[in-house]
Parts: sequence; structure tokens; C-alpha cells
Amino acid sequence: MNSRFVLISGCSGGGKSTLLAELRARCYPVVEEPGRRIIADELASGGNALPGIDTAAFLRRAIDVALQDMAMAKAHSGWVFFDRGLVDEASALEAMTGEPVLRAICSVRRYHARVFMTPPWPEIYVTDAERRHDFEAATAEYRRLMQALPMLGYDVISLPKISPSARADFVLATLARTPGSDDCSVDD
Repeated sequence: MNSRFVLISGCSGGGKSTLLAELRARCYPVVEEPGRRIIADELASGGNALPGIDTAAFLRRAIDVALQDMAMAKAHSGWVFFDRGLVDEASALEAMTGEPVLRAICSVRRYHARVFMTPPWPEIYVTDAERRHDFEAATAEYRRLMQALPMLGYDVISLPKISPSARADFVLATLARTPGSDDCSVDD
């Protein structure tokens, strides 16, 4: 387990990216969501590794990107916050194809023991160019992750529906209370 790598996951449209922008503003390293980066690349290049077109290819590529992200994040000291990651992608691929990838990949490559989850929050949910699925699909994704994470041994912490600044305070305070937690120093 890499106790410095903190996974922020949960329901699409639940405020993950906004929370991570707040953490970045506080000078913490943040790793952008693999899926959004892939969608942007595929749309720009006319590629087909997209949800709804070739979802399995999209998820396999997202797993590769998440693994690369974890390797590159080792260069940072202190907390590194991930907007989604390996568990999200592997659980989605396994649910879609039945391939037993979740435990095979995620048991060896791990994040901090506490994973922060954004719950479904219909009042702030919106679709955009990369998020085309509806709130029902986002909620199903959340339920799948709420089963996968504890199965992998993670302590799932539900983020309260509060302002981004208060959420960042909550995350940092929770991490500070983690027995044996690393120092919260950050790189320049």
C-alpha cells in the first residue's frame, strides 16, 4: 500500500473535481481523472476508446493510465490526491466484461487505507461533454464502488455535502487522525 496516495472517488457529479481543485489550490499534488483525460484525447483524435463506443477499450486504457499515474506520483513527497483511479476502472471493467481484474490488479497496487467517496448529490449533478451518462447511471457506479472498495480492504469515508473548502478541511483532518499517517508536507 502507498499510504501517501489518497483516492477520491464516488458518484459522478458529486463534487470530486471541485474538491481536488481546492486541494490543488492548497499546494497538494493532484492527479486528474484518467477517464476525462482519455475522453479528451479520443475526441481530439477521432479515436473510438470511448464510453458507449468501445467501453472495454476505454476501461483498459484507463487502467493503463491509472497505473502510469501511480508510478509517476512516487516522485512526490507527502499526500498525493487522485481523482478516481485504478479501483474505479478495474471494477467497471470487471462489471462489464466479467474479467477478474479487480482483485488481480488492485490487491497489489494500493492507495491509502482510507478512500473518500462523494455520495450521490442530485442538486449539483450536471452532464457535460465528457460526462454524458444520467444520474441513475452515476448512482449505479457509486453503488458498485461502495461494494468493491470494502471488499479490497479499504475504509470508505463518505464525504459530507458541504462546501469544497470544508470538504478539503474534512479530508485533511481525517488523514491527520490516521494512525501512522505520513507527514502532510508537499513538494514545491
